[in-house]
Amino acid sequence: MPGSCIRHSKQAARPMLLCRAAYEHIVGSLVAADVNVGIIVGRFNDLVTKLLLEGALEAIHRHGGNREATDVVWVPGSFELPVVAKAMAKSGKYDAVLALGAVVRGSTTHYDAVAGAAASGLLSAGADTGVPIIFGVLTCETMEQALDRAGGKLGNKGGETALTAIEMANLLKSLRASGKAAAAWGLSK
Repeated sequence: MPGSCIRHSKQAARPMLLCRAAYEHIVGSLVAADVNVGIIVGRFNDLVTKLLLEGALEAIHRHGGNREATDVVWVPGSFELPVVAKAMAKSGKYDAVLALGAVVRGSTTHYDAVAGAAASGLLSAGADTGVPIIFGVLTCETMEQALDRAGGKLGNKGGETALTAIEMANLLKSLRASGKAAAAWGLSK
């Protein structure tokens, strides 16, 4: 019954009340048919990033995505992903932006600077624009680890992040359409 509570485990040291509140579950679907995705790919470590891109494009296509609704933009490396992600998100053309890159640790601290800047920059770009910007940058200790995650024995993280982009784009569309969350979260209909 909506709004009812029951006491759980009277014998427990701290009895808990379990309440069934009346609420709606809003989830994003994995149907890509009406989703426009922009993909940005870093050229640095392109042995890996090309594989991530292949995985992303295959996942979008497998879930009904339209190839004409997916644009791919290449940048020099992961450090450059945030500025292009923000520009793509602000364009109004994309329901989600997917940023793919590969940062492999070397013998200097350059890895930490690039990985951190890419992560925080992409997070900020998504928060600033309200468009899901999905972090698909591998941060690995070795090239072998990166290849394992780009279609090797650990799957293809490019495909996984593409599914996240589709789901988030559809979730935000559902929130906007419901009107319930739109006003509270600043989402326009």
